[in-house]
Amino acid sequence: MSSLNGSKLNGELIQENMKRRQLMRYAGAGLLTTLGTGLASGLSSYQAQAPGGALSVQWLGHTCFLFTGGGTRILVNPFRALGCTAGYRVPKVAADLVLISSQLFDEGAAEGLPGNPRILFEPGVYQVGSIQIQGISIAHDRVGGRRFGNNVAWLWTQGGVKTLHLGGAAAPIDIEQKILIGRPDLALIPVGGGPKAYNPQEAKQVISTLNPKVVIPTHFRTQAADGAACDIVPVDEFLTLMDGMTVRRLNSDMLTLKSSDLPQSGSVIQVLSYNF
Repeated sequence: MSSLNGSKLNGELIQENMKRRQLMRYAGAGLLTTLGTGLASGLSSYQAQAPGGALSVQWLGHTCFLFTGGGTRILVNPFRALGCTAGYRVPKVAADLVLISSQLFDEGAAEGLPGNPRILFEPGVYQVGSIQIQGISIAHDRVGGRRFGNNVAWLWTQGGVKTLHLGGAAAPIDIEQKILIGRPDLALIPVGGGPKAYNPQEAKQVISTLNPKVVIPTHFRTQAADGAACDIVPVDEFLTLMDGMTVRRLNSDMLTLKSSDLPQSGSVIQVLSYNF
């Protein structure tokens, strides 16, 4: 029995070491892995990114955003309207590429989108046209993914802005993930808590760990929520924890960022408004 347990332990250690080496290869060597057939070659609408360009970010509700820059439209986490997203309009918008953080209804409803966008939903490193995109696996709950599985956080540079969309991450950022991510120009971080994403205290810790230049809070309770069917808290519970940090509330669902205008020290929180 002891020999059997030892073999199992050795196997677990080998798997963990392989995971660590893979993450370090991604960070140090820019290893590219293309999953799917013809993923890069079929994207004729992708154009080269101009240095010092701009990135337009539009909030479509919950963790769903449309990123436009460098001739590319990237849609992240389209959803079905139920529970915490019941009062939002279903984001049926045109995009060249769709990124999905999980297969849950509030982050992974890509059916019925106009056109024929490419869809990425698994961790890995992708070269899509001129854009390198990294999908990073982070547990979608606080029990190692045993309840809701894994969430994919997405990291890419578009319009000169290095963007991290954490999706519905619930686990802390570990050292390998921190090395892989570096310092984002823009980080979209869930703050509303519940069983599937960071609560305000956890979101604050993530900001301390990653030190992003600009933070957009996501995954918080709004008037879109369907009563008791929504178990997340409003964004103000997160903002009250962020004493000393600049908070800007925008009366718009859209923000345009230029790399030249980003703060070089500290973080700025930008709270977008949904146009109900």
